[in-house]
Amino acid sequence: MRRAGGYWQRARLATFMLGHFSVDLMSGLLPALYPLLALELQLDYGPIGALALAYTAAVSLTQPLFGYLADRWGVRRLAPLSLAWSGLFLSLYGFVHHPELLYPLAFLAGLGSGAYHPVGASRAAQLAPEHHRNTTMSVYTVSGTVGYALGPLVGALLFRSFGSAGTLVALPLGLVAAVLVRWGLGRFTEVSSSQRPYHASPQRTDWRALAPILAIVMLRSWTFMTVATFAPVWYREMGYELLYGVVATVIVASGALGTLLGGILADRISSWRVLLGSLTLAIPALLAFAASGGPLGLIAAAAFGLLADASISITLVAAQRLLPGRTGVASGFILGMGFVTGGIGAPVTGWIADRIGLQLALALNATALLAALALCWVVPAWVFRRPALASASGERLTATSR
Repeated sequence: MRRAGGYWQRARLATFMLGHFSVDLMSGLLPALYPLLALELQLDYGPIGALALAYTAAVSLTQPLFGYLADRWGVRRLAPLSLAWSGLFLSLYGFVHHPELLYPLAFLAGLGSGAYHPVGASRAAQLAPEHHRNTTMSVYTVSGTVGYALGPLVGALLFRSFGSAGTLVALPLGLVAAVLVRWGLGRFTEVSSSQRPYHASPQRTDWRALAPILAIVMLRSWTFMTVATFAPVWYREMGYELLYGVVATVIVASGALGTLLGGILADRISSWRVLLGSLTLAIPALLAFAASGGPLGLIAAAAFGLLADASISITLVAAQRLLPGRTGVASGFILGMGFVTGGIGAPVTGWIADRIGLQLALALNATALLAALALCWVVPAWVFRRPALASASGERLTATSR
């Protein structure tokens, strides 16, 4: 019975990972679509940037709200609906021929991704054994990273074959993922916060302790996204016509590997050591990358990506522990604020680079990692210790038979 229960638990976790993969794959189609829209609709860089901002704002800023809704009323309807919603509105991109209609469409499409991310992350955390929670969350996170990395490649193939109408593939993808996630929720009875009796309410939330965790996430995301954005630009300016397309892939791929290894190591040698060690070593790795460039710089770029993203699952799990019974809200804050801050970092660094040069501007991002490292000492030590109980959230998903 215990073995069967473990099998069903892993199967349900896999469906949430599939949902994460699918929703990020659909988002990854957009970078390949923007050049085609610019050509077909005669859009300049400004409108394309505004279109990307409309989608990004909906994805990032709404995550805490959707996390609250998930904690309050459960996810049995919200999780599948978010995937179907995302697939529907993303599929319409290729059929809109009026630029002024693209912006509300982009915002509406982003709501689906914004809803699924805190839902999937919170429920994946609840399905994870406490002694493997960092590992589980790192694997869950990487499933989305892989989807987003494949999105531009899939998009390029689709749009080359079918033009902008290739966005229609998002609809069956979103619907299939929605059905599978709904199946994943089917064998669990979920007790939402609105159904709990007063005496079973979750523990008091430590918002002050959550603030430095959020700041660490935002500073790390700022650095990682900025370097991944401008590294290809820098390499192309140096004349590396072949390498400029490779360097961003190296950073993102090594970041995915770092996320996975960081989660595994956190469960084996402690979250605190992995958090401090990864941020400490990421600083010289970034400085080495900014100082070298060229083919040898790819080694430093890989080291930076791996180390910078090694603590993703650690900060996510720490936030979930700081908000007991509110794993959706915690996941929404961590994922949403990290996403939006990463988007803000690129234009700020670009503004600095216009004045002091791109190479020095990239190196200055090490100060953000240094600030994140300093904030680690403000976070209460107990957040990084494994709770004695199987779950500190007071909210569980339990297997039931139909």
